[in-house]
Amino acid sequence: MSDVIRHADLLDDYIERHIDPEPDYLYRLWRATNVHLLNGRMASGHLQGRLLRMLVGMLRPRLVLEVGTFSGYSALCMASALPEGGKLYTFEIDDELEDFTRPWIEGSGLAHKIEFIIGDALKGAPALGLQFDMVFIDGDKRTYVETYEMALSLLAPGGYILVDNTLWDGHVIDPAYDHDHQTQGVRRFNDHLAQDTRVEKVILPLRDGLTLIHRRTAP
Repeated sequence: MSDVIRHADLLDDYIERHIDPEPDYLYRLWRATNVHLLNGRMASGHLQGRLLRMLVGMLRPRLVLEVGTFSGYSALCMASALPEGGKLYTFEIDDELEDFTRPWIEGSGLAHKIEFIIGDALKGAPALGLQFDMVFIDGDKRTYVETYEMALSLLAPGGYILVDNTLWDGHVIDPAYDHDHQTQGVRRFNDHLAQDTRVEKVILPLRDGLTLIHRRTAP
């Protein structure tokens, strides 16, 4: 292990020891995700989960859209901070994940705040006929631009979009990944967003990169 990687791991451990502890249910979900699913690191995890919960608590959205449920970790974090009557609609396109994820959502005590939908959010979310106060995008990187435009069309004025993995493990600046389709998708999204005057945006170098986007209330 290189000194750089070891330093990063130690810093991550330090951060997690100095923020609110991970609830036991989420810790067990995190462990089960990494034991039973491929690419378990795709789950949001402790640090990002606490940030998502805090952002929902700060912004007080009533309706939240999530694109990419995976094992349900991020959905549970956001739902835990929703106000009474709030609802989170989360789409997962991989139907093979349903047998793992649905029981964890149903056993969380938060199922009444979560609508877990197996299907393509690009088609399914507009069909709901709802306007969302907040959107969290963590789906197929190859279609990030299309997912963003769909989300923006359903977003209330002044609403927020959060987009995960926008630094893509540093691949966005690594020429070795120039021909990787997912890297191309993230780069295309970042370039598209940088020119979008409808919103204000900032990239947080948290984990794999998290972009915060605020829809302007006026041109």
